[in-house]
Amino acid sequence: MQVREAGDGSGVDGGAADVPSGYRRTEVGVIPKNWEAYPLLRCLKESPSYGINAPAVPFDDGLPTYLRITDISDDYRFRPSPRVSVSHPNAAVFFLDDGDLVFARTGASVGKSYLYDPTDGPLVFAGFLIRVTPDPEELHPSFLAQFVRSNRYWDWVSTNSIRSGQPGVNGQEFGTLPIPLPPPPEQRAIAEALSDVDGLLGALEALIAKKQAIKQAAMQQLLTGKTRLPGFSDNGMRITEIGEIPHGWTLLPLASLVDPMRGIRYGIVQPGTYDPNGRYMIRGQDYSEAKGWAAPTEVFRVSSGIEEKYRNARVQEGDLIMTIVGYCGHVEMVPAWLEGANLTQTTARIAIRSELASPMFCKYLLQSHVGKRQVSTYIKGAAQPGLNCGDVEKFLICLPLREEQTAIATVLSDMDAEIAALERRRDKTRAIKQGMMQELLTGRVRLVEPEGSIDA
Repeated sequence: MQVREAGDGSGVDGGAADVPSGYRRTEVGVIPKNWEAYPLLRCLKESPSYGINAPAVPFDDGLPTYLRITDISDDYRFRPSPRVSVSHPNAAVFFLDDGDLVFARTGASVGKSYLYDPTDGPLVFAGFLIRVTPDPEELHPSFLAQFVRSNRYWDWVSTNSIRSGQPGVNGQEFGTLPIPLPPPPEQRAIAEALSDVDGLLGALEALIAKKQAIKQAAMQQLLTGKTRLPGFSDNGMRITEIGEIPHGWTLLPLASLVDPMRGIRYGIVQPGTYDPNGRYMIRGQDYSEAKGWAAPTEVFRVSSGIEEKYRNARVQEGDLIMTIVGYCGHVEMVPAWLEGANLTQTTARIAIRSELASPMFCKYLLQSHVGKRQVSTYIKGAAQPGLNCGDVEKFLICLPLREEQTAIATVLSDMDAEIAALERRRDKTRAIKQGMMQELLTGRVRLVEPEGSIDA
């Protein structure tokens, strides 16, 4: 397979004077002269169609599996949670076939797509999805599936989904989607190259999920003493308020481990408007178990005039913080770049005295099922769940000797580092794929030698 570049690519999307030799300008941008540009409808076997309007029912092996917008993951796969069925006399009309794609036509996920994979089993698609069936002699389904993940496609969705109220794109509008059409052999080559990267991404996602499951199991065992690391004795277990722990471990309320001068407290109640020169203000949305810390540019900044009133809530590197409103009980450690930041009232600072306990060990314990159960015990409210700082002080912490605390925290921290490295590799691979899409789906880089070309 030969790869040809369209000049240096610098003028492919520029003005008319910048269109390289062998290329032409179309409504999908500048493409090779031997490519076509057609509306999607022209490339389909039949007009786009809507799914079945029927409620989901609990999954039943005797009923068809239901495909809804929420069952399509961000990586365009069928990922139901949970799997559900549909019970309707006309369900058979709405089974997907090999080569079908469905698009979300409304809501926040408008434009999201899924190329039917027969290994997912028979699927009936729901009414908020639109099915298209490409004519493979014109448009290879896998090529279309890759195109509708590109920035050009999402720009089109953004432009065409503007509505008063909820955004949406209907079947007729999807039919007008302009598609760049290389010759079929080149479509297949492009789809295969991008699909190979998807395979790598899928493997990385599976490995990350496996490592995360291993870490969760390790936390379950190590943080309760059910498994002891080499060098630490097994001297039997005793029953406590939080379950079984080793005889040599102590059980203390969190308040007894906290700096009495700084304590457990929340921060700013009314932050006002964003101040680009202000002090960082940590909100619950700035950290998560799935993604860790947000980028510094995404963290709110609050004016010094407002922040000064709450200076007692400032954090130091190594402090723990816990969400106490909404998704309660998520715990993280303050990194160096947030030294001196303040908090909102949705987040509490926990200033562990390092001479009494390892803050890292306490972080993992509070993140574990031991901490989560105590959150569930003290949480209040239904519409807006919340914890108060007095209740957080009552959380019980089971502590081995300091040397074992450090050893356990090191093992879990090493696991976190391994997962973070895999996540960086995955994110880099995603970025590489975006670059490949930009080059391949515009014809800047050719995977198939155009007809009539002569090698140098």
